[in-house]
Amino acid sequence: MRQITLTGSYHEDNQSLSQQLRVAESFDVVNRELESAGGKLSFYFVDGFVKDEVMEKIMEFLLKAAPQDFSGGIQKAMARVIPYVEAAAEPKIPAVVTAVLSGQVAMIGEGIQGAILIDARTYPARGPEEPEDDRVLRGARDGFTETLIFNTALIRRRIRDPLLTVRHFSVGKRSKTDVALCYIDGSADTNLVRSMEDRLNSLRVDALTMGQESLAEGLLRGKWYNPFPKVRYTERPDAAAACLLEGRILLLVDNSPAAAILPTCLLDFAQETDDYCFPPLTGTYLRLTRISIFLLTLFFTPLWYLLISHPQYIPEWLAFIQVQEPNSVPILLQLFIIEFAVDGLKLASLNTPNMLSGSFSVVAALILGDFAVKTGWFVPEVILYMAFVSIANFTQPSFELGYAVKFLRMALLLLTGLMGVWGFVGGIILIAVLAATNRTISGKSYLYPLVPFHGPSLRALLFRKPIGRR
Repeated sequence: MRQITLTGSYHEDNQSLSQQLRVAESFDVVNRELESAGGKLSFYFVDGFVKDEVMEKIMEFLLKAAPQDFSGGIQKAMARVIPYVEAAAEPKIPAVVTAVLSGQVAMIGEGIQGAILIDARTYPARGPEEPEDDRVLRGARDGFTETLIFNTALIRRRIRDPLLTVRHFSVGKRSKTDVALCYIDGSADTNLVRSMEDRLNSLRVDALTMGQESLAEGLLRGKWYNPFPKVRYTERPDAAAACLLEGRILLLVDNSPAAAILPTCLLDFAQETDDYCFPPLTGTYLRLTRISIFLLTLFFTPLWYLLISHPQYIPEWLAFIQVQEPNSVPILLQLFIIEFAVDGLKLASLNTPNMLSGSFSVVAALILGDFAVKTGWFVPEVILYMAFVSIANFTQPSFELGYAVKFLRMALLLLTGLMGVWGFVGGIILIAVLAATNRTISGKSYLYPLVPFHGPSLRALLFRKPIGRR
């Protein structure tokens, strides 16, 4: 049976920690012994996670300690011999093992009942550069990184309020991933905060291998066939801070450079950081343009296909939308082929080295443009309209919402191709039902403030108000 608590016997505790940390098997788990004040000390840490300068200073201080400095219990010993801001006593071996594997240093010694945990860790990290998929024309240029403590510091820098609360959780039976629940006490929904705490404490998974996505799938038990996203992500600290001030909750996961924003309604995706980096008139114009283009990406190709399939519905002033040079490949099949081809090009571009990206773009443009039309695979109108839809999909930064719109557009296009006008109307009803029956993580309507209707909140989402006005 494994030992659970450190006994205070240096030899037994040293042997137990060495076995459970598998020091002999793992070259990067280090046990460094030191003699101080006539006794022995052992330091356990993971090589690469420790600040060398800090540990050298602590060891230098310990070498000058007197035997009486270690008397009177672990708390007094820690106050006398550990000149560092982040130190804590821990008697339980499993907690010590987890702390060491998380990057902390564990110190045990003769006459010390328990272990002293020294948080002198430093993780390999990149700088807080601006996110690639959420850029702004004006505003801050920093972004979240893969280190949790850096991300919470970026939020604290913007909200200097003691009511800003950051709760820590360890999730994953094997990974024991650090997760932070952030909210402003008094602004966030208290019931939702308690519910999130209970869910995080009761979550049973082996590891959060995919970071935020693994956590979201564990917390949100949605219907798989409903593509509308229930979580909004941001890699911008300024956007995350703004959401906190609005009463939202953030979930930060170590090793993930993004914050999950909860709860999230459909119309929340209409907002973007750039709206607040310009005057209200410009911000409102950008927001309304984004919403209009979003609706176009959903209905543009299905409506065009419906009209060319029923030319009698086309007014004279729209006669130019008809296909001038039809070919043997059905228009509906052409639209679906390009839908899949665009995603294929996206996947290929992710795996293309930067030095070859220019050549790849030229080849892709030739294959899907000039050559595809000349060989008779596609008509020019299909290329044009699908190009518009593909580019317009990037007017909002949420990939989850972008793919939700893509799936709904393809379903609407298929129903229109099978049943004509009735299929188009039925597809619109299906989209409305999927949105109306969806619920946020708090259980409220996904279409709020449209359903139930709340005028002031809807105006705030559609029109950018001057800062400071209520």
